[in-house]
Amino acid sequence: MMRPRPSRNPWIGTLPYALIAAGAVLRIVPHPPNLAPIGAIALFGGAVLPLPWGVAVPVAAVVLSDAVLGFYPGMLWVYASFVLIALLGGTALGQRRTVLRVAATAVGASVLFFIVTNFGEWLGPLYPHTLAGLRASYIAAIPFFRNTALSDLGYSLALFGIYESALWLARRTAPAPAHRTT
Repeated sequence: MMRPRPSRNPWIGTLPYALIAAGAVLRIVPHPPNLAPIGAIALFGGAVLPLPWGVAVPVAAVVLSDAVLGFYPGMLWVYASFVLIALLGGTALGQRRTVLRVAATAVGASVLFFIVTNFGEWLGPLYPHTLAGLRASYIAAIPFFRNTALSDLGYSLALFGIYESALWLARRTAPAPAHRTT
């Protein structure tokens, strides 16, 4: 899997980390349920950072924000979904980042989060461990899916847009390589 070309501009290398940190901070401020950038930072980190940092940094950002917000039962499933979303970002996007591809992958990340976390909820004590209980777990989560998909889509487009714009600007303003004359 190919990763972005290194830039001569030193701040470009730190930009993904700063954007992920900003996403974690945005998660702490009050927001409607499931309208937070956490899925987007997992997707973004997986796509722009090399492994294992592409998985570790977004998951660490979520864990740190959970340390402020408070942990709750079922977090293991949330973290597992973020690992999968980060891996999805690295495999589905990598160097092939277009607006359409980022948007489609963000929606796919929302579906992945929905499937993994609600399966985990079904395994917990709230639902009977039957097919009817599994169905009830997924049906109960449907009202939250819209905000998850909207936030993953919006924040992913914003994170990738900022990053790609910064890369473009860095390439555009970089000095031309010096030519040797002998």
